Amino acid sequence: MPTPLDRWFAQEILVHEEALLRYLRRCWPDQAEIHDLRQEVYVRVYEAAGKALPTQPRAFLFASARHLLADRARRARVVSIEPMGDFEPSHVLMDDRSPERWCGGRQALKRLAMAFDRLPGRCREVVWLRRVEELSQKEVAARLGINEKTVEKQLAKGVRLIAEHFYGNGQARRAEPAHAAETGDGNGHGWRYPD
Repeated sequence: MPTPLDRWFAQEILVHEEALLRYLRRCWPDQAEIHDLRQEVYVRVYEAAGKALPTQPRAFLFASARHLLADRARRARVVSIEPMGDFEPSHVLMDDRSPERWCGGRQALKRLAMAFDRLPGRCREVVWLRRVEELSQKEVAARLGINEKTVEKQLAKGVRLIAEHFYGNGQARRAEPAHAAETGDGNGHGWRYPD
C-alpha cells in the first residue's frame, strides 16, 4: 500500500517526468546516461521529501536536477589519482621515477605540510575542511560556528600564506615562534605565521 510520501511523489513529481527528461537531454551531453540521471534526481528528491516536503515541488525537482548535473560535471573534471596497479604490463617508461625526483617530491610535500602547520589555528581548520575534506563553504561555516564570509577570508588567507611560504623566495612574512601546544611539536620548536 502506498505511503503518503509515495502518493505525494506520484502526484507532485512524477507528473513532470517528460519535462525533466527534456531538460536532462538538453543539458547533458551523454544521452546514454539520461535515464540514470533521472533516477538519481528522483532518489535525491524522494530522500529530501522524506525529511520535509518542499513547498514548490516542481521547482525543487529542477533545482535537484541542476545540482546533480553540476556535481557530475565537477566530478568529471577531477583527475583520478588511483594507482594503476602493476606497471610492467602497461609498458610505461619509468625513467622519471629517479631517486632524485622521488626525493624532490617528498621534500615538496614536507614543505607543504610545514607551511600548513604554520597557519593560525582557525585558518588551518578552514583550509583543511575546504581543501582536504572538500566541504562546501556553507558546511564549513556551520561546523565551525562562523559566517561564510569569514570562511572565505580565512581560506584566502591560508592559501596566500601557504603560497608565500612555498614560493615566496624570502618575501614571505617572517614566522614567529608558536607555543609548543599549538604546533604539536611538544618541544617548543614550532613556528607559525602571525594572526
